[in-house]
Amino acid sequence: EVQLVESGGGSVQAGGSLRLSCTASGVTISSRCMGWFRQIPGKEREGVSTTDNNGSTNYADSAKGRFTVSKDNAKNTLYLQMNSLKPEDTAMYYCAASPRFARCPRPTLPSVEATFRYWGQGTQVTVSS
Repeated sequence: EVQLVESGGGSVQAGGSLRLSCTASGVTISSRCMGWFRQIPGKEREGVSTTDNNGSTNYADSAKGRFTVSKDNAKNTLYLQMNSLKPEDTAMYYCAASPRFARCPRPTLPSVEATFRYWGQGTQVTVSS
């Protein structure tokens, strides 16, 4: 059974930092496109980042310069370091994994979600002003 489990969410003040983790079981993240997405209630889910199997990451403009993705293949875990958080970053954050060796599109492409087969349950991030 494939599971992606996000953790690390919480409530912070604007300007603060959080590090989200996505621990995978049943799939090996090193051979997959991995994505971070977020969703605000009442809005469509949006891509934050996509990371290919070589570790190369593309970011949405909203994340560039503030968010950093890393992964620990030995722990089969993907991370999202979020700095300089803003109230507009408040959302449920999800990680997702593609089938093995899938192409890894930019996170802002309209069809980006179609790349991903497996999704976590999400972790809530709340940023107060």
